[in-house]
Amino acid sequence: MPKKVDHRERRETIARALWRVVEQRGVTHATMREVAHEANISLGQLQHYFSSRTAMLSFAMDFASEQTSQRVEQGLHDLGHRPHPRDVLRLMLIEMLPLHPDARATSRMSAAYVLEALHDQGLHARAREGLLHGRAMVEELVRQAIADGHIDPDRDAMVETDLLLALTGFTTLLELNVIEPRDALAAIDHHLDRLFARVG
Repeated sequence: MPKKVDHRERRETIARALWRVVEQRGVTHATMREVAHEANISLGQLQHYFSSRTAMLSFAMDFASEQTSQRVEQGLHDLGHRPHPRDVLRLMLIEMLPLHPDARATSRMSAAYVLEALHDQGLHARAREGLLHGRAMVEELVRQAIADGHIDPDRDAMVETDLLLALTGFTTLLELNVIEPRDALAAIDHHLDRLFARVG
């Protein structure tokens, strides 16, 4: 009896191969032929799962987002029952930065995806939708923290959300060795300390 192929698993294998190509050689090398070679399959086999480079990129980005979400969920579990919103926000910010191998791979995949999305209307809409969803989650956390008295009520939730997300801009500085991971973490902690410092 022929071995049953797990199609989801095969797609994830291809996605991880794409991550490696992007991480090690850059997005310009992320062709279907190079990814097939990295995944140790034929181009024809890859095309069985993805009809185009765009479809492959979209799945790889969705899979990267899933992996980030799983790392955040595990981190939340480790924080215990009803974690402080400061700790939740810190965890989310850290997982968006290239501070460990898995996060670095997904971060570089995300950067490559954004570059592609600038010139592809379909990818642009998908990328924008994902970012809007992520921003809404952060804003909800900030609004709840204000409502629960952890953050001063005179803070503007939308502005504070944008300032928090601006901290993910450390990605470029980290990738090009302009700053060290400890510097990014210190800045994040300093910002969160100021955000959650109650006046009066």
